[in-house]
Amino acid sequence: MHSPVLVLKDSLKRESGSKVQHANIQASKAVADIIRTTLGPRSMLKMLLDASGGIVVTNDGNAILRELDLAHPAAKSMIELSRTQDEEVGDGTTSVIVLAGEMLHVAEAFIDKNYHPTVICRAYNKALEDAIAVLDKIAMPIDVNDHASMLGLVKSCIGTKFTSQFGDLIADLAIDATTIVGVDLGQGLREVDIKKYIKVEKIPGGQLEDSKVLKGVMFNKDVVAPGKMRRRIVNPRIILLDSPLEYKKGENQTNAELVREEDWEVLLRMEEEYIKNLCDQIVMFKPDLVITEKGLSDLACHYLCKHGVTAIRRLRKTDNNRIAKACGAVIVNRPDELQESDVGTGAGLFEVKKIGDEFFAFIVDCKDPKACTVLLRGASKDLLNEVERNLQDAMSVARNIIKNPKLVPGGGATELTVSAALKQKSSSIEGIEKWPYEAAAIAFEAIPRTLAQNCGVNVIRTMTALQGKHASGENAWIGIDGNTGAITDMKERKIWDAYNVKAQTFKTAIEAACMLLRIDDIVSGIKKKQPPGAGQAPSKPTVETEADADSEQILPD
Repeated sequence: MHSPVLVLKDSLKRESGSKVQHANIQASKAVADIIRTTLGPRSMLKMLLDASGGIVVTNDGNAILRELDLAHPAAKSMIELSRTQDEEVGDGTTSVIVLAGEMLHVAEAFIDKNYHPTVICRAYNKALEDAIAVLDKIAMPIDVNDHASMLGLVKSCIGTKFTSQFGDLIADLAIDATTIVGVDLGQGLREVDIKKYIKVEKIPGGQLEDSKVLKGVMFNKDVVAPGKMRRRIVNPRIILLDSPLEYKKGENQTNAELVREEDWEVLLRMEEEYIKNLCDQIVMFKPDLVITEKGLSDLACHYLCKHGVTAIRRLRKTDNNRIAKACGAVIVNRPDELQESDVGTGAGLFEVKKIGDEFFAFIVDCKDPKACTVLLRGASKDLLNEVERNLQDAMSVARNIIKNPKLVPGGGATELTVSAALKQKSSSIEGIEKWPYEAAAIAFEAIPRTLAQNCGVNVIRTMTALQGKHASGENAWIGIDGNTGAITDMKERKIWDAYNVKAQTFKTAIEAACMLLRIDDIVSGIKKKQPPGAGQAPSKPTVETEADADSEQILPD
């Protein structure tokens, strides 16, 4: 007998074959089950404690999965899914996971029957192409400038979120904000940069109804010398600087040896002259408001006060960019390069208000601003965070519609239509791929089924009724009203989804399912080669489990 040959080290674990696929499917199903209940208008919230002990209360699929710390590699890649979805289209983070989990679940039966994973993947990809084709068929165009239909659309997208009880409020905020910052690229294309030019400012206190979109910018700063400088300026001329208005210190310790005493005075005077020159160059343009990202010395402050100029210092770069966009100013790097064209005159009002116990500067009533601030007020910080997440989703949906103005029905109607169309088509497919193809068709029903489960109606009855309605193909818009669980026409209920959210959801889910199915080997326990001398760096904050929850760390005596 030959003696056994050891190829892998002892420390390595290797699983291979269908065992791995089962493990992956189980893991993905577990992830899908975590957030299954957060789909639809009757969704539950999840409360998560993060490592530092903060609380996150949310039902945004991505926000939940972001906080989870998972061990299983397949589950980790499921989390990536919802992140991609969030970055790409901003909505549908929950559906993507539920759909991918379901796709894998129906594939399990085939793996038991020793189907080859690539066969299943081929069928799935075919199903994906056909699904997108069906989407194209039932999508209907929408007029972006029609405020009412936009409102209905954004509302149905955030109807599943916690803020749906505030109705039009969040939807209005999102639409206003995205229409303000939309930039025409020509050829009917519009680019909306949510990250850069929409700032969400959360201020606890007040009511949610006080939230509004400012036609301009606000930031958490007061003027440099309160009392001396004006706090309210109508039609201000604004200059934005990127340079410090103070005397430059030497880079490292500079020694100057002075022989005569008068030289010291010359030195000081030179510093003062320098600052005075800087200020004179600025004052030449008769600004009312000077904002710099860097420091501003007392002396410069004094000169500016004398000329009645209000100054604000040490502003964030991002805020400065927003102000530039809002009032039409150009950020200048050196005061001596100022030109008349750099002065922003687009703002209607500058004013410093006290909200809560902090001062905020507002630059509002701008003519044609290209940046804006959404001011959120609310009772508590957790509430505000959740509202902000919902607002992000709403703004992404508004952005998607502006980019690609096509709608598909919500409430599971799209998935059912796709499913019915695929089922019909599966009968014409030859060979072994027919069964996985049909299974993919059935998997699409996960979304309406979950919706039905979450509103607590009789799932089997509802689903069969829906399938019957769709199988005859009479009306593609029949779906579940997520609030009552009744079977209704989505057109009348105005329950819509954006076309590219749906398309992205399908693509991401199926491609991920294929990827996970094709894994047939997991080798774990591979140690990274560490450079000598580098100790074990702590990689992640440790999260306590229930087992050691009763240790002293939680209850300090």
